[in-house]
Amino acid sequence: MSRSEAIKFLIVRSIGNFLVLFAIYGVIATFGPALFYEVQYRIIQIRGVKFTVQSQQAAKSPQNNFAQILTGSKEQTLIPFDPSFSIVIPKIGASSQVFPNIDPSNKDEFLPILQQGVAHAKGTVFPGMNGNIYLFAHSTDNFWDVGRYNAVFYLLKDLTAGDDIVLFFNGKRFNYKVSQVGIIDSDQTYFLAQSQDKNAKQRLILQTCWPPGTTWKRLVVFADPEL
Repeated sequence: MSRSEAIKFLIVRSIGNFLVLFAIYGVIATFGPALFYEVQYRIIQIRGVKFTVQSQQAAKSPQNNFAQILTGSKEQTLIPFDPSFSIVIPKIGASSQVFPNIDPSNKDEFLPILQQGVAHAKGTVFPGMNGNIYLFAHSTDNFWDVGRYNAVFYLLKDLTAGDDIVLFFNGKRFNYKVSQVGIIDSDQTYFLAQSQDKNAKQRLILQTCWPPGTTWKRLVVFADPEL
């Protein structure tokens, strides 16, 4: 092999290696948060970890972390991030702050919020009121941006009828039971239009993008107040 051919070979190989590493980085950056939650949930299942919900501020008690899930007690406690508005889902070990009155039609408003937690859709009701409470998370404009957003709702896919969801609002606790989980088109927004029907029963709706890393569909969870 001549010197010029060797140089060309090294250049081509270097470019190839760079593209492979860039692709690996892209996959990790895109799906890393979702993968983290998936692995954590599988460990919860394998170890048989059970969560109870405690009405206490996070600042006063330690939050569950991966090390606790991996090696800690099989009886663990979840606490709300902020008793003024938070969501806790025991089955999947999720606890997140909820930010109220976020416009779901304004990306400039909701995308920064979804990097921090869960958004409450503006125009929908609050816990304790008749109508639909609509919470959404893990939304993104492009698949390569999904890693930037809080993936706390990624595991909604693992909820089934009868599972518990707890909301904390203005220092009060509200308990719900999952009634249905389904996939809908991204343009189905009639739940929002029906949200303030005073004659309707109280209903909690959770939404996330589906499949993860896309904006094609929406995964929605419906839950009713616990009797």
